[in-house]
Amino acid sequence: MAEKSKVLIIGGTGYIGKFIVEASAKAGHPTFALVREATANDPAKSTLIRNFNNLGVTLLYGDLYDHESLVKAIKQVDVVISTVGHLVLADQTKIIAAIKEAGNVKRFFPSEFGNDVDRVHAVEPAKSAFAIKVQIRRAIEAEGIPYTYVSSNCFAGYFLPTLAQPGVSSPPRDKVIILGDGNPKAVFNKEEDIGTYTIRAVDDPRTLNKIVYIKPPGNIYSFNELVALWEKKIGKVLEKVYVPEDKLLQDIQEAPIPINVILAINHSVFVKGDHTNFEIEPSFGVEASELYPDVKYTPVEDYLDQFV
Repeated sequence: MAEKSKVLIIGGTGYIGKFIVEASAKAGHPTFALVREATANDPAKSTLIRNFNNLGVTLLYGDLYDHESLVKAIKQVDVVISTVGHLVLADQTKIIAAIKEAGNVKRFFPSEFGNDVDRVHAVEPAKSAFAIKVQIRRAIEAEGIPYTYVSSNCFAGYFLPTLAQPGVSSPPRDKVIILGDGNPKAVFNKEEDIGTYTIRAVDDPRTLNKIVYIKPPGNIYSFNELVALWEKKIGKVLEKVYVPEDKLLQDIQEAPIPINVILAINHSVFVKGDHTNFEIEPSFGVEASELYPDVKYTPVEDYLDQFV
């Protein structure tokens, strides 16, 4: 059995980052997390940092904007995974520069974890946000850095607890708003599973210079199917309010930040069907649940049980 790669996660205390750090440590990879000293000493992050310590994660102090600390951290590992938040996506050029200088990285996973940005039909302001990820992809390829892009589609924890309803804290029990006709299929994955699949790809030659799509069959639902599943679970038929596409486009233009961004992403996913409206060709992509059939992922049907 080949030795497991040493993995550095940049942005590991963030929303998806913490799941990837945990998955890496649990899979037996020597795992490193780049953290700012302020973050390590932040009382709000203390439980998370303690959890990392208990998992045997090595904390490296450094910063995206401190080139020297970045190079020093990268030189200690084989694989770099970025999970930085959307506000600093463009600054991943700094990671690319540090990887180039370090010269030892076997693979780089930039911060993606959503739609496949090369295959979206997004309107502004989501279009610009996706375009930044595209620029980072092209920069990685131009520098000849070995890569894997992870297209994890929807975070279950973000969409399913409310069925993507605006301004509520639990799934609807009376009426539900459905964007478009509700027929395009989307994919909803539990964050822990995204972490597991991402780490499985780290040392897999089949995922080198490829997009890894996380699309397990039990997590692919149209919005209408999702609502029907929820209705079955609560034993009640909901009133359905369909929002036509032109009305949604108008709402996006009129909504303030960040609501306009969320609505534009929802338009891409639920109206344009950008998770499922293309075939995964072997030339550019692979599907995670096919590569790793032994991973026991949480299907949407089971995920929703906690809210019944």
